[in-house]
Amino acid sequence: MENDKEVLVKVEGVSKKFARDLKRSLRYGVQDLTREVLGRPRVDKLRKSEFWALSDVNFEIRRGECYGLIGHNGAGKSTILKIINGLLKPDQGKVTVKGKVAALIELGAGFNPILTGRENIYNNASVLGFTKEETDARLNEIIAFSELGEFIDAPVQSYSSGMKVRLGFSVAAQMDPDVLIIDEVLAVGDVFFRNKCINRISELKKNCAIIFVSHSINLVGLICSDAVVMDKGRVVCASKSIGESYMKFLELRESGQGFISGDSLLQEIQLRQEGRKIDVVEAYSTVDIFIRFSQPVNAYLTLVIFDLSQRPVLSILDFNYENIQGSEFIINDFKIDLVPGQYSFSVNLITEYQGKLIEKIMEAGKFRVNGKDFLWSPTVVKYRYNMLS
Repeated sequence: MENDKEVLVKVEGVSKKFARDLKRSLRYGVQDLTREVLGRPRVDKLRKSEFWALSDVNFEIRRGECYGLIGHNGAGKSTILKIINGLLKPDQGKVTVKGKVAALIELGAGFNPILTGRENIYNNASVLGFTKEETDARLNEIIAFSELGEFIDAPVQSYSSGMKVRLGFSVAAQMDPDVLIIDEVLAVGDVFFRNKCINRISELKKNCAIIFVSHSINLVGLICSDAVVMDKGRVVCASKSIGESYMKFLELRESGQGFISGDSLLQEIQLRQEGRKIDVVEAYSTVDIFIRFSQPVNAYLTLVIFDLSQRPVLSILDFNYENIQGSEFIINDFKIDLVPGQYSFSVNLITEYQGKLIEKIMEAGKFRVNGKDFLWSPTVVKYRYNMLS
């Protein structure tokens, strides 16, 4: 069974540079193409306005593995995917890919807008290397999975973004590729189809290599066996521990109090332990939450904690739904029942409970939670189970 674990994608010392100026980019492209035709080596040094989008990237993916590729915008994720898929050529290094590759890199990429969904199925399948007879045999499965119904014979230019995702994923997933590349497209579309895609990915990864790019660490933790963290064109972490990779990803995120403007009523929000301000707290420990305003307020205060994906995790309300009155407040002994990750506060001031909004500040304060429970649900409540039989 050694062949089941063969390397299907191997990235060796890959670097890629781009020019920030469009005219220079076109000129450099012509120059590089001319040098290649004449058999001369490429220019390795950066020219004016150029920068390295990728720098010495190395990793390999075996059959049966699903790599999560995470990083902030501009980290180089999409660039390396396009090189693996053959859309871009590296300036240095090489990429080796075995078997048939199905890629969902850009929404609607590869579709002819004036052709119908059915006709585009045949086009995409032929690009993957399948014959018309092989596509005929799987056509009904593809259409059924896409759930497009009668729209399958409508021009793709009339499709919504969610319908394009349905069609693209259905073709890629039902043709059983050796390598499947998915770049953030599952962020579009309804939750039911997304869950259907996740289940299909779980089936596919038994026999193929998958590269999955997402800003949702929950999806990465659910689907992937390994995670690669990229920053500024480099691989800064590659691990089979999704939690370890996630914590490295958090380290790359800028820390700070948040985005409180000078004319805001809110002047400060911070976590404290033993009277000292902290930005990092251990899971399940208790903290005090200190809040200060520029002037005394008479309003109803709501604090909402958001996770890194900007999903609301929990709300902190006054016990009796009463207005606060004053300029400084503290919530004592607040227990941090949160999984490891980075979180932020949203502060909402309204005239009274469910009244008129006075002020709302997103990411008013940031903090990080450390711990071991990487469960991919933002909150954790620990109870003891009592055996009944």
